[in-house]
Amino acid sequence: MRVPLRLGTRTFEDTDLLVMAVVNRTPDSFFDRGATYAEDAALDAVGRAVAEGAQIVDIGGVKAGYGPEVDAAEEARRVVGFVERVRSSHPDVVISVDTWRADVGRAVCAAGADLLNDAWAGHDPGLLDVAAQFGAGYVCTHTGGLPPRTDPHRPAYDDVVADVLATVTGLAERAVAAGVRRDGVLIDPAHDFGKATRHSLEVTRRLPELVATGWPVLVAMSRKDFVGESLGLPTDERLEGTLAATAVSAWLGAQVFRAHDVRATRRVLDMVGCIRGTQQPAEVRRGMA
Repeated sequence: MRVPLRLGTRTFEDTDLLVMAVVNRTPDSFFDRGATYAEDAALDAVGRAVAEGAQIVDIGGVKAGYGPEVDAAEEARRVVGFVERVRSSHPDVVISVDTWRADVGRAVCAAGADLLNDAWAGHDPGLLDVAAQFGAGYVCTHTGGLPPRTDPHRPAYDDVVADVLATVTGLAERAVAAGVRRDGVLIDPAHDFGKATRHSLEVTRRLPELVATGWPVLVAMSRKDFVGESLGLPTDERLEGTLAATAVSAWLGAQVFRAHDVRATRRVLDMVGCIRGTQQPAEVRRGMA
C-alpha cells in the first residue's frame, strides 16, 4: 500500500482513479489544432473538464513534437497568467503545468500551479528544485534519453520496461532527495515518447511492474500514435482505442489518466472502479422492487 497522493489542497487514496484533463495553450496541438489557444476558450475548456469529472487540469504551452521554436518567455506568456485565472475560477482543482523548464515552472508555481508535469525526464534538473521550493508535485517520465520536442528514430531496448523502471524510479528518488514531497511524486512511462508502438504496448501490458514500485502511476495515452498504429486510424478516430487502453491500464493499477475526452474517460474509470469493488454503483435498483 502506498501513501495517499497529495496535490494542492486535495488528497487522493490509492483506490481513486483520477482524470487529468488536457488543456493546451498552443496553436498547433496534435489533436485540437489550437482550439484552446485563445485564453477564454481555454478557460471554458477547464470549466467543462471540471464539470465532466476531471480532478486535475494539465496546462501546456509548448507542443510536445516538432514545430516552430517556443522560447521560455513565450511559453510563460501562454501559461502563467492563465494559471492565475484558473486558480481564481476553480480554487479546488489541481493545476498541473506541462513544462520541462525550471524558469517556467517557477513562474507557474508562483501563480498557483500544484503539479509540474515534466514530460522530458528531468532535462532541466532545476525543475526538481522548483517543485521542492514551492511544495509542488512532480511527474517523473521516461523518454529514452531524447531531448525535448524530438521523435524517436528506431528506438531499441534490451527490455523497455526495465529501462522505464530504472529511469522513472531513479528520477523519483532524486526528486525526494532534492526536497520534493514523497506524497506528491508520480511516475509516467510516457507512451510514444522515445518508443515505437511495440514498446508502448509492452509497457501497457506490464504496468503492474510500475505499480509495484509503490509510486502512483500516471498514463498519458490519449489519442496517441501507438493507439492509431494499432488500429490503423487517424487522430480523430482514436477514442475507442484510447478508452480500451484506459480501462486495461486502470485494471492493471494505473491511477491518473491524462485525457482529451474527459466525460468518456471518467465514465470508463467509474465502471472499472465498480467492477473491481473500489467504487459503489451510482444507484442500486435492479431486483430490489
